Amino acid sequence: MICENEYKGILIIAEMEGDHIHRVAFELLYKGRQLAEAAGESLSCLLLTGCETDASELCLKGAEQVYVMEDACFAQPEERLFAENIVSFIRERRPATILIGATHLGRSLAPRMAAALETGLTADCTELKIADDGALEQIRPAFSDNILAHIKTMNRPQMATVRYKEFQEATLCGGAEIRIEKIQPYVKEHKGVKIEEIISTCDVDITDAEVVVAGGRGIRKEEDLQLLQELADVLGGKLGVSRALVDAGMAASSIQVGYSGNRVKPKVYIACGISGAPQHIAGMKDADLIIAVNNDPSAPIFNISDYGFVGDLYEIVPKLTEAFAAKADRKDR
Repeated sequence: MICENEYKGILIIAEMEGDHIHRVAFELLYKGRQLAEAAGESLSCLLLTGCETDASELCLKGAEQVYVMEDACFAQPEERLFAENIVSFIRERRPATILIGATHLGRSLAPRMAAALETGLTADCTELKIADDGALEQIRPAFSDNILAHIKTMNRPQMATVRYKEFQEATLCGGAEIRIEKIQPYVKEHKGVKIEEIISTCDVDITDAEVVVAGGRGIRKEEDLQLLQELADVLGGKLGVSRALVDAGMAASSIQVGYSGNRVKPKVYIACGISGAPQHIAGMKDADLIIAVNNDPSAPIFNISDYGFVGDLYEIVPKLTEAFAAKADRKDR
């Protein structure tokens, strides 16, 4: 039996996004450094990658030690294979706290790890603190963001997934030491799963967009999303949707904004035909500037909007597109 005091340190699970490290790792390093200093613990990273990867930036941004498990078997994000290797690493190294980004991979990976380690998991945290008793205080919204739940894990390790774009990225540390240890995979295949082909239904990532133009129930048919796409194109932004359009089969879930979709923090968010349900607001309320277009003057979306247009989006959106296009044209001259 392993005693609780045998678990030491904070471990961040870094993941790859294509051929580079996902930015959420650097956000976790920012918060992880604060937690490590408060708890008097070390801070390390584990990266599983299918290609040769320069992991030095993880060291330069706060990780005291980086472990890299590099093998072609990690080229595709097969959760069970990843989980089996990470769990084996954790059992060997025994970190007290494990932080994972609440990405598509992280949300699937973390529960498998927690079950294998027989420990608790708090998902989609928006804040983390070290409590007076030294435990990790995991804070997450509950009941559609109406309350904040403060959660502690009674056993070790403690595990939490953290929402992407919740914290700022760690900055470069002057004089940081590069300590990278390459380790071999514990297993290279999972007997129950074999990936034959990766098929992408949507190559758009709206989480990094500076401008998002989103449509909701006010959109009558799928073809009408082109109106919003044209406005997004003029502004150099990306198209988003509410859950209603995904449920109706009019858009891919990868561009859904909301509690059960993506959380975005653009400079400008334009909500078209979106009433403003709490589940949707949870995914976009931190935008720098919110503009709403809705024919219902009592729509809740207006309560959080900086600017609002009361009227038919089929009339207002084309006018906005025309106005912004004209402004861009004058600027180019």
